[in-house]
Amino acid sequence: MRRSRRWNNGFMRTQKKRDNWGSRVGIIMAVAGSAVGLGNFLRFPAKVASNGGGAFMIPYFIALLLLGIPLMWIEWTLGRYGGGFEHGTAPGIFHSVWRKNKFIKYFGVIGIFGPLVIFIYYTYIESWTLAYSVFALSGKYGRLIDQASMQGFLRGFQGLQKNSYFSSLLPAYIFFLITFTINISVIYRGIKGGVEKLCKFAMPLLCIFGVILLVRAITLGTPDPAKPDWNVWNGFGFLWNPDFSALKSAKVWLEAAGQIFFTLSVGIGVILTYASYLSKGDDVVLSGLTAASTNEIAEIILGGSIIIPAAFVFFGPVDIRTIAQSGVFNLGFVTMPLVLNKLPLSELLGFVWFFLLFLAGITSSVSLAQPAIAFLEDEFDISRKKAVGIFAVVAFILCQPAIFFLGNGVVDELDFWGGTFFLVVFATIETILFGWVFGMENAWNEIHKGADMRVPRVYKFIIKYVTPLFLLVILGMWFWQEWLPIIFMKNVSAGDKPFVLATRLGLFALLFGLAFLVRISWKRKTQIGERIR
Repeated sequence: MRRSRRWNNGFMRTQKKRDNWGSRVGIIMAVAGSAVGLGNFLRFPAKVASNGGGAFMIPYFIALLLLGIPLMWIEWTLGRYGGGFEHGTAPGIFHSVWRKNKFIKYFGVIGIFGPLVIFIYYTYIESWTLAYSVFALSGKYGRLIDQASMQGFLRGFQGLQKNSYFSSLLPAYIFFLITFTINISVIYRGIKGGVEKLCKFAMPLLCIFGVILLVRAITLGTPDPAKPDWNVWNGFGFLWNPDFSALKSAKVWLEAAGQIFFTLSVGIGVILTYASYLSKGDDVVLSGLTAASTNEIAEIILGGSIIIPAAFVFFGPVDIRTIAQSGVFNLGFVTMPLVLNKLPLSELLGFVWFFLLFLAGITSSVSLAQPAIAFLEDEFDISRKKAVGIFAVVAFILCQPAIFFLGNGVVDELDFWGGTFFLVVFATIETILFGWVFGMENAWNEIHKGADMRVPRVYKFIIKYVTPLFLLVILGMWFWQEWLPIIFMKNVSAGDKPFVLATRLGLFALLFGLAFLVRISWKRKTQIGERIR
């Protein structure tokens, strides 16, 4: 690979030629693929149903307009800017923006930590979708007709109980190994040859599968003439009718903001890395908005129109409340298979549903790996193959607690810290850095370099004042209402507390270890610069 020497933030370094995107469509598909994931089809309807129904959409759309879209433009711009200095992750990008501050790069560690934490449990859940795709075609769960038996099937597969369906965790572990290997194989082939090719194939197919299921859902009619109220339109009403009292809870606002961050992949660090492979004159305004719009269509129109309305038709207004609040896993892996089992061509429809989830999952999981790999490549100047190898070994080891201690609250803990709390913290830091340290005039000019459209001027005010204030208020309200019960594990059973505590200690060790690697990389570059001078 061709190498050249150049000054980078005061350091003289031997730099590999960085990877790049093959086309504008490729980057849009990749960012949309990162955003369109399991959260769109499983997490979103569960959050809506358990947080006030249609009322949840008020903080959701407010968060989209005042947090999601501004952060999307911030991250696309910061990523492209940092890529000009050969940095593809938050520590280097933050340092590029605020070079006089010796500590800002350590705040950027969250932009590597968050995606890695999500990856280590997300990949395992993603493997379930691949397994269920196979189970659907083979008819393995086709004769199950009630919640209890389908729940038992899922728990047996997860290794949470031994039953007549599964005697061990081995089948689930085999599908995890397959899924993990597919992820690493895609990542190994690079940005253009791996991620871009995958997303150009997966995203159109995902949309086709989603439309098939949407059409099937809205044409269900009233299967039982004796129960005319059990129809899909009342199902939409159940999902979207608002409970405005829920808006008094800070948790609902944090959940809405967290869903926006999770679904748009902002506040994680992924977009920073993806955008770092852009050229200086590449558009970020229209491209970012296109990717975000694609995600919102998938989430609201597809994700919000399949599971809950379809389940209402077969389970009615009483049971649907319990089903809607039963959690993400139950909605996707218990309720939806039961619904599809009642329809003609159930095996094929089951495959379409679960393979759709698999495509959504893998386009997201490969993006979650990029920040850690880019950090190793850019800051330690090692080859992508070696970086992927290191990542594969470390990530594989870190995945094991999520697999073997799923029933002890480990995944829930990882999801809260990696998938909600630290997303908001990281978003707050980068927004303040962008609008106040980099300076809004510089930021506004940087956003519009090569832009095919102008950002509405009101966003100049929103990005500098409203977005950071909104984030700080959400964090402040959450600390006021939720901090002590979570810290003292008041809602955790006595048997699970040791596992949750161990998970928290592991997360702290991971965060500290990444900060230590940042320190080593900067010290190394300083020494190289001094030797050259």
